[in-house]
Formats: sequence, C-alpha cells, structure tokens
Amino acid sequence: MTVKLTTFDPAEYLETEEDIALFMNEAFATGDYKHIAHCLGIVARAKGMTSIAKETGLAREQLYKSFSEDGNPTLKNTIAVMKALGVSLSATPTHQSA
Repeated sequence: MTVKLTTFDPAEYLETEEDIALFMNEAFATGDYKHIAHCLGIVARAKGMTSIAKETGLAREQLYKSFSEDGNPTLKNTIAVMKALGVSLSATPTHQSA
C-alpha cells in the first residue's frame, strides 16, 4: 500500500486574527529573524499576497522574496506588512528589575 503525503501549508489554517496573532507570537518567541520573516510571509499568503501588496505599496514579487525562508526584509517593509495584516509589535522586558 502506497501512502501519498502532501506538504503542510500553515497558511491554510490561519483563518482568524487570533490564529494569526498566536502564530506570530510563536514565531517571535524563537528570536530567529529568518523564521519570523518567513512566518510573516505565510500570514501574508493566508490573507492574500495581492491585497497585501496593494495595501503596502510593495511589489508582490518583492514580498514573496523578502518574506521567504531566505528573505531578509527591511524593518520598514516588515512594519508595513504587519500593519496590513492587522498585527503589531510590542516590547516586554526580558528580565525583571530588582
């Protein structure tokens, strides 16, 4: 018996703003900028890369490249995409002061 496997695409499961926020919080927790950029790309695909491109004024191809596994988006582009996705960055202390 042959088992057919398919590639898992998390973009198919990001349906609500809560799903997106949880997904991105997990990405931020890694502290890995490449992983975070890639996850932003996944969320952008889930929301529709064409609409994200229109809202940000960035070329769709540039978005795909910048937010791929090997991408390295600028902070300006990252913030623009996050705004278009309806998510934001926030800072929390990593250590408690005495």
